[in-house]
Amino acid sequence: MTTGYRPELIQRLFIDFISTRLHPFWSLTVPKLRLIARLTLSDDLIALQFEPNRAFKQQAFSSGNSSHNGWHGGQHIDLSILIDGVYHQRHYSLVGLAQQPLWWYEDSTKSSNENKNSFDEKSQPQTIVSTITIAVKPQGLVSDYLSKRAALGTIFNSGLPSGEFTLAHTVLAQQASQISEPLSLTPIPLPLLFIASGSGITPMLGLITQALQNGHPVTLLHYNRTTFYKSPLQDQWQQLATKYPTFIYHLINTGDPNTYLAGSRHLSVETLIALKLPLMDTQIFACGSPALLAGLYRACDEINLPDNKQLRDNITIESFSAIESLDHIFSTIDKADEEGITSDVKTIYLRGRQRQYNSSTTLLLGAESAGIRMSHGCRQGICQLCRCNKISGRVKNIQTGKISNDGYESIQTCINVPMTDVILDI
Repeated sequence: MTTGYRPELIQRLFIDFISTRLHPFWSLTVPKLRLIARLTLSDDLIALQFEPNRAFKQQAFSSGNSSHNGWHGGQHIDLSILIDGVYHQRHYSLVGLAQQPLWWYEDSTKSSNENKNSFDEKSQPQTIVSTITIAVKPQGLVSDYLSKRAALGTIFNSGLPSGEFTLAHTVLAQQASQISEPLSLTPIPLPLLFIASGSGITPMLGLITQALQNGHPVTLLHYNRTTFYKSPLQDQWQQLATKYPTFIYHLINTGDPNTYLAGSRHLSVETLIALKLPLMDTQIFACGSPALLAGLYRACDEINLPDNKQLRDNITIESFSAIESLDHIFSTIDKADEEGITSDVKTIYLRGRQRQYNSSTTLLLGAESAGIRMSHGCRQGICQLCRCNKISGRVKNIQTGKISNDGYESIQTCINVPMTDVILDI
C-alpha cells in the first residue's frame, strides 16, 4: 500500500555538518546572522545590522509567517554569542519592519536618486529587504562586545523573530493582525500611547511605524538620561511626525528641566493627564526599567475611569528582566508601599566619597535624584554594573522581596530600597 512517505536519501543534518566546515555561515537548518555594519543612533544606543543566512530567510519568511512578512513590529531575536570560549545567549529587539528600508537608508536612497533622471529599481540596495537590525546599549559583557569588539563579518547563531509585544497580541488583534488589510475595512483605530525609558525605545521603532501605517493616532513618551539633539533617532521621529499628522512625540531628558512634561522628570498622573488623550480608549505600550513600569502602574491606578474600568488593563509591557513575571515586581512594590518602606525616607552614606543623600526609592534612583552619579547599566538587575558593597544597614530587593541582614554584603543599587539608614562602600 502506498503511504506517500519518501525517505531522505541524504539527511539534512549531514549536509549541515559538511557545509559548516566548508563555510560557517552555510546551513540548511540553523538560522545564522553575519554582522555587516554599525550605526550610532544616540549617545548610548548602537544599531547593529546583520545579513541572515538561507536557513533564517526560509524559516522567518515561511508561509506560516507570511501574514506579517517576516516579523511583527516589537518582536525580538535571540543571539548566541561566543566570548572568550564561553557561549552567552541574549535577546535583542528588532529595529524596523521586515521588507521595509530603515530611515537612514531611505535618506541615502533619496539623495542618490536626486542625481538621476529616472529611478532604477534595480539600483536600490537589495540588502534592505533581507537584513536584520537590532539596537544595543553598550553595557555589560555581551552588549559591550557586540557594539565595540565583535569584528565585522563575525557570525552568530540566531533564533527566529518572536515575542508578544505587538499589535496583534493585544486587544487590538482584530485591527492589527493583518498589516496589508485596507484601513477602510477595519474599525476606527484606537489611540496608542508608547512609553519608554532608555534603550526600552528599541522594540518601539518598528511597532510605532506599523501602528501609524494602520491609521492609529500615536503618542510617544521617551525618557532618557542623554540628549536627543541631532541624533538619527530624533530624525526618525521628526520624519514620522511630518508624514503622519496623528503622531506626537515627547523626548524627555531627565537631566534637562526644559524637556520635562507637566514639570516632572518622572512619569506621574499629571504626566498622563497632560497628554490630553482619551485614556479610557487608549492602549498603552511600555518598555523600560522596573521603576518606570511600576510608576506607570501606580499612576494608572490613581486615575478613575467610568464603569469601574481600570486603566492598567490597557497596558502591554515588554521587559528583558531576568524575572519570570513582572507581576511579581508590581506586587512586591505594592506590598512595600503598604508597609511604608518606600514612603519613609532613609539616609544613605557613601563612605568612599564622604557624601550622603536621602532616599525613599531604590538606592540608585535616590542618588540620581540628589544629583549623585553612580555606576549603572540596565537598571533591571541583569547587567550587574551597579553592584557595590553594603557596609551596614538593611535593604529590600524589589524583585525577590528578600530583606538583607544588617552587615556587610554585595548588593545591586538599582533593585534595592533602604529599610534602614545604609552605608555603602562607594
